[in-house]
Amino acid sequence: MSAQGSELSPREQLAHQLAESVAAALREDLTVQQRALLVVSGGSTPVPFFHALSRQSLEWQRVDVTLADERWVAADADDANARLVREHLLVNHAQSANFVSLTTDHATPEQGAEEVAERLAGLSWPASVVILGMGGDGHTASLFPDSRELDLALSTDALTVAVRTPSQPQARITLSAERLHHARRHVLHLTGDDKRSVLASAMAGDDVRELPIRAFLSCPLAVYWAP
Repeated sequence: MSAQGSELSPREQLAHQLAESVAAALREDLTVQQRALLVVSGGSTPVPFFHALSRQSLEWQRVDVTLADERWVAADADDANARLVREHLLVNHAQSANFVSLTTDHATPEQGAEEVAERLAGLSWPASVVILGMGGDGHTASLFPDSRELDLALSTDALTVAVRTPSQPQARITLSAERLHHARRHVLHLTGDDKRSVLASAMAGDDVRELPIRAFLSCPLAVYWAP
């Protein structure tokens, strides 16, 4: 491993370390429960992590995977988080995992949110691991600072919230902050100096509406960061 590690970039090393940690958590939980739940985020940052995790050996047929949020687009659309997960995580050993999507055939997330919530309610909560990302504006999942549904997403007991955000071209659906908190372990996966600066700003204040990632700084949060 040391020889391989020396050839990897810092971000690739981080991806492998996170994959080993998440796989260990899933294995641990599967010793005491029938199924385990992993909640992941989309974007480009987790792709190397997905690749590394897919090669981890564990009882993937007993693992459910879902997303923290999703654009309300077709499952095979280029910018669908579901497509990202299917192409980069649900391969190799992980191809036997059960993926639970956040979209339906409804025209809008407002129409489909209840069906998605019912689908998610049957999973093995609390999740074994929730892996969050963060944007340069401090958003995580689809909890955006400029979203008119932010207050609702931060306060509701519902599993899912339909989101409309001026800064984003598509409507979205997100797990609520309460549901994202419903996990045994939380991870924040970041890369780049700009994200580190945003996180430092978030840790220095307490206005959740300004930087929604602050909603998760009050719980134990493992930060995985590389330049």
